[in-house]
Amino acid sequence: MSEKQVEFKDPSRLMVWIKYLLVLQVVLALVAIGSNLMEYQLLTDFQNGVYFSQEMAVADAEVNDKRQQAIALLYFGVFILSGVLILKWIYQSNQNARHFGAKDMSFSPGWSIGFYFIPIVSLWKPYQAMKEIWQASQNPGDWPVEKVSSILGIWWFFWIANSMVGQAVFRMSRRAEEIPEIMNVNLVSQASEIISIPLALITWLLIKNVSRAQLALHNHRLYQNV
Repeated sequence: MSEKQVEFKDPSRLMVWIKYLLVLQVVLALVAIGSNLMEYQLLTDFQNGVYFSQEMAVADAEVNDKRQQAIALLYFGVFILSGVLILKWIYQSNQNARHFGAKDMSFSPGWSIGFYFIPIVSLWKPYQAMKEIWQASQNPGDWPVEKVSSILGIWWFFWIANSMVGQAVFRMSRRAEEIPEIMNVNLVSQASEIISIPLALITWLLIKNVSRAQLALHNHRLYQNV
């Protein structure tokens, strides 16, 4: 099958779900920041010997752990679901670019999402694939010469930063046993949650721009065929 025969897939419905999930991610990130601040204060109280009753300290610690676990599970679930839909959008966007006649694209629909799961090359290949999708969506007839918006660079900066900080949280949390170590994990977790907010916003801006360009191309073709 030639690239021009690939069926156009309207991203509108997928965009709605992605938008809702990214908004929910931002809300949950804010909730997680507030919860982490409460935990940090609790750890500070433990460290400073504020509690005179061990029973009360244990009770507050259990309440904190349950709250943190509930927020973490909910956030993880939303993150995974939004991630799956965004990867689906990337796949479809690559296909749509080919539908509009973009030739000699270096990244197939499959590899445009597959590189996210391969160590080392995931540091730059997904960005290159997204750059190609952006260019081919704006100017499928001569996409290699199309300029790329600063949106892509900002998006990838926050993606890499969020990934690195998230990995740091994971490694630190496995070793943390003493209160000062747990407090450090808490601070790095807050940094991760803060970074995730602009990441969600710039991801939506990227998706909206590419989708609008593809929908404009699709509508123009429909108008020409009337």
